[in-house]
Amino acid sequence: MKAEAPVKPHIGDLTIEELREALAGLGEPGYRADQVFGWLYKKAADGFEAMSNLPKAFRDKLAGAFRIGPLELFGVARSKDGTEKRLFRLADGPCVETVLIPAGGRMTVCVSTQVGCRRACAFCASGLNGFVRNLSPSEIVGQILALRHALDAPLTNIVFMGMGEPFDNFDNLARSLRILNAPQGLEIAARRMTVSTAGLIPGILRFKELDLQVNLSISLHASNDETRTALMPVNKKYPIEKLIAAAKDYIAGGGRKITLEYILFRGINDGAQDAEGLTRIAARLRAKINLIPYSPVHGLPFQTPSEAEIQAFLKRLEETGVPVTLRHSKGRDIQAACGQLAGSLIEEYRKARK
Repeated sequence: MKAEAPVKPHIGDLTIEELREALAGLGEPGYRADQVFGWLYKKAADGFEAMSNLPKAFRDKLAGAFRIGPLELFGVARSKDGTEKRLFRLADGPCVETVLIPAGGRMTVCVSTQVGCRRACAFCASGLNGFVRNLSPSEIVGQILALRHALDAPLTNIVFMGMGEPFDNFDNLARSLRILNAPQGLEIAARRMTVSTAGLIPGILRFKELDLQVNLSISLHASNDETRTALMPVNKKYPIEKLIAAAKDYIAGGGRKITLEYILFRGINDGAQDAEGLTRIAARLRAKINLIPYSPVHGLPFQTPSEAEIQAFLKRLEETGVPVTLRHSKGRDIQAACGQLAGSLIEEYRKARK
């Protein structure tokens, strides 16, 4: 029986430094990596043959050593508020979702880092079907490339808040950030990128060692351990006090100001005591609070507070002087809002293609 040939690495999985090293092993000078990066990320080449200013012998070397290719766009849903959700099918079959969020002069892309999620937050659709696998750097960056070169308007901000827990896929996340930030690549400023974590302390500690001024958001969602553990099982391993200590260590080590993400659930975390506890945590960390009313997920029992209840909670926070922003998630009508991503377009587009 003939053995299958090993799968070649995707060239988009390499940082500029890693590509230089790989090309040196092929006998090529370092500047070739800069040329290839330019073709991949500035000119959106989807094949080695498209890299027309490179010698054919070199292109043949690349084709022999690497594979290349964009993500397959499987479906698009458009919200009445201008938000777009795109479903990408990966080479081995699973799908992930990416959201484009226009707001004033900003164009933000919400990126997925995993197929599914192992963290099983009680309110989030991404983990309902469990964890499938991590995304590679080429699959993470590929979501951004697909949008960047399909739109007339430039992308201004990248948020890693889609499907999956980014710090559960730390190495591929780190490579993706370096590719996005590289001057030879997409050249996206670090301060225009934000990574959101459910509170994985080892990831927070590693994140500060990246030496990139990428923003960090922590999904808190409760100010006491009992409520947070019920919403986010990760709190059993990394309870609030340990999380606060890690966040302080991150800031002291040169990390940027942290944002605390707080989804409001009616009757669960929206009371006066919850507000007081949240402001105390924010004050200890000198953090900004991003207040987000819950976006319903089919089959889950949680409810969104009324507008009056949201405003009352917001007022309690503002009266303490802690910086807070109220963010109503966009794209609810297409299941593209915070916590709603779970590959919901898959069945719809499978049926459409039959």
